[in-house]
Amino acid sequence: MSVASVPTASSETASPPEARRTLLATGVNHALHDGYTDLIYVLLPVWQAEFGLDYVALAFLRSLYNGALAALQMPASRLAQAWGARIVLVLGTGLSAAGYAIAGASGGLVGLGVGLLLGGAGSSTQHPLASAVIARAYGAAARGPLGTYNFTGDLGKAAVPPLVGLLLTLSGWRHALWVIAGGGVLVAVLVGRLLPREPQSRSAQAAAKRATRRVAGASPPGAGFGLLVAIGMLDNAARPAFLLYLPFLLQEKGAALTTVGLALSLVFIGGALGKAVCGRLGERLGVTRTVILTETGTALAILAVIVLPLAPGLILLPLLGVMLNGTSSVLYGTVPELAPGGRVERAFAVFYTWTLGGSALAAPLLYGRLGDAAGPHWAAVAAAGTALAVVPLMLALAPRLGAADRQRA
Repeated sequence: MSVASVPTASSETASPPEARRTLLATGVNHALHDGYTDLIYVLLPVWQAEFGLDYVALAFLRSLYNGALAALQMPASRLAQAWGARIVLVLGTGLSAAGYAIAGASGGLVGLGVGLLLGGAGSSTQHPLASAVIARAYGAAARGPLGTYNFTGDLGKAAVPPLVGLLLTLSGWRHALWVIAGGGVLVAVLVGRLLPREPQSRSAQAAAKRATRRVAGASPPGAGFGLLVAIGMLDNAARPAFLLYLPFLLQEKGAALTTVGLALSLVFIGGALGKAVCGRLGERLGVTRTVILTETGTALAILAVIVLPLAPGLILLPLLGVMLNGTSSVLYGTVPELAPGGRVERAFAVFYTWTLGGSALAAPLLYGRLGDAAGPHWAAVAAAGTALAVVPLMLALAPRLGAADRQRA
């Protein structure tokens, strides 16, 4: 998450060894939580077969996790003010691990839902708090480490789903979740050992607050923040709307569970690459051109995956991942420019909460019902249409962006 920050006094930053340990701990934690979030897609066909679920119910299960993750970010930040970010990060990771352990031990849908809800609540801690911890550790040099931290989440997305897919071929899904929960306990211990303790003095606490509230390059408030949030909600809705049905589309083409896990891994690897590629494209082409390019490309790639045979579809998935995930990085980098009242930190929190929360609600209410009514093919077509819906909103936002972007557009 690109939060920047930056005090200039060296006394406000950690020593180089402490900073490296901080980045290692938060990076591993980020990989685990993002992997936890996306391994659900691999398990959806298994749960459908075992519990006889329709697509609305499957989308609802996914939304339990993502909804808790989105809704509890701001409370997690307030809790960290009282207990310290280190303690809340450790407890959050432990709670996510416990959630998957409960899901694995459940004998029915109620226990599964409770486990996913707890898992999402635990994962709500890591994005805002880890970014703040890194900003405090690195000070003026935080932008590069924050980019590294952001990338580690995609490593988790690329590693955990195929690992679970492999475990599903060796044992039942409950045993697979217990293994994953055990990994979460180990990561919680690692975070507790590596992260430095919170500063106790009032002067140190004040320095830490300055480190996490100041954003490099923050511009005066813009007038298009509401449009930016709407664009982010559509972009973030198109992503899970497609991924929700991707396993079923692939199974119709003859894919095994291990192939489904591989396919998701290919999408997430492309998504990791997309963050870097689309960021550079944004600098060269401008935000407007880049977003229109990636959203149009996303829609066309989704339609191609629907109609292509299995092998060509798998080959296309990394490119789809580049465009599917790359847009969000471009939008996120625009938040400081359009932050209402120049309150960049709050703008990031609002943007992330609404975009993720909106997708958590849209998946069961809209795309889940559409999947039940018309089948996974037409639901995936609707995901492509959602991506295309960004284009007119982006054209409306373009005049409110900076002069440099308007010149490129």
